[in-house]
Amino acid sequence: MQKSECHRGVQMRNRLTDNCDQRTSSSAQVKHGTPVQQSKSSSSTSSPESARKLHPRPSDKLNPKTINPFGEQPRAPSAFAAIYSKGGIPCRLVHGSVKHRLQWECPPEKLPFDPLLITLAEGLRETKHPYTFVSKEGFRELLLVTGAPEKAVPLLPRLIPVLKAALGQVIPYWKIPLEDVLKVHVDDEVFERGLNALVQLTVVVGPSLNDHLKHLLTSLSKRLRDKKFKEPITTALQKLEQHGGSGSLIIIKSKIPTYCSICC
Repeated sequence: MQKSECHRGVQMRNRLTDNCDQRTSSSAQVKHGTPVQQSKSSSSTSSPESARKLHPRPSDKLNPKTINPFGEQPRAPSAFAAIYSKGGIPCRLVHGSVKHRLQWECPPEKLPFDPLLITLAEGLRETKHPYTFVSKEGFRELLLVTGAPEKAVPLLPRLIPVLKAALGQVIPYWKIPLEDVLKVHVDDEVFERGLNALVQLTVVVGPSLNDHLKHLLTSLSKRLRDKKFKEPITTALQKLEQHGGSGSLIIIKSKIPTYCSICC
C-alpha cells in the first residue's frame, strides 16, 4: 500500500515537472522568437523609414510634404495644353509614316477665328509635342481658308501681343528641360515659329499690319545680331515690305536702319 502511494506521488511530480518545462519553453519562444523573426524585426526597426516613423524630425511636422529639389517636379499644364486636352481645339494630330497632319472636326473655313486663331497663336510658345505641331500647323491652315483676311484683320489688336510674346520670349534657364538644352535652345525654336507665323499673317492681312508693325520690329532687330537668324529675319522683313507696301518700308527703316529695301 505504501509502495503504491509512493509510486503515485512520483508520477504526479514528474507530470508537474513536464508542465513547468513546457510553459517555460513556450514563454521563451514568445519572448525571444525564432531567429528569422528576430532578423525581420531587427531589420524593420533599423530601416530609415521605420526610424523616421518612430522618431519623426521636427521639419516633418512643420512641412510633411517636403519637396525634393533634385526630383522631377510636377508642372501645371499651360493654357494651350489644357484647352487642347479638353477638346477646345477642333482638330487632332494624325501621325503619318513620313510626316504628321491635322484632322479637323469640320472644314476650317466654317470655324470662327475668334478666339481660335488667337489660341493657336498662344500655342506657338509651347515646347512639347504635340502642342508645338498643332499650334503652328493649325495657325497656318486657318489662314489659308477662304475669307481669312476678313476674319483675321479685326483680331489684329489682340493677335499682335501674342505674336510679340513668341518673338521676344525669354525662357529662364531653370525652366528648360535638360534634354532640350543639349539639343537646341527652346527659345530659338519658339522664335522661329513666331517668325513663320508673322510671315503667314502679313501675306493674309497685307497693309492692315502696318499699324502694329512697330511693336514687332524691336524683337526682330535684337535677333538680327545673331548670325543664325540674320537670313530668315531679312526674308521676313522683305515679306513685310512686299505685302505692306511703301508704308511698311518707312516703319521698318525707322526701327532697323540697316535694312535694304527689295526695291534697291
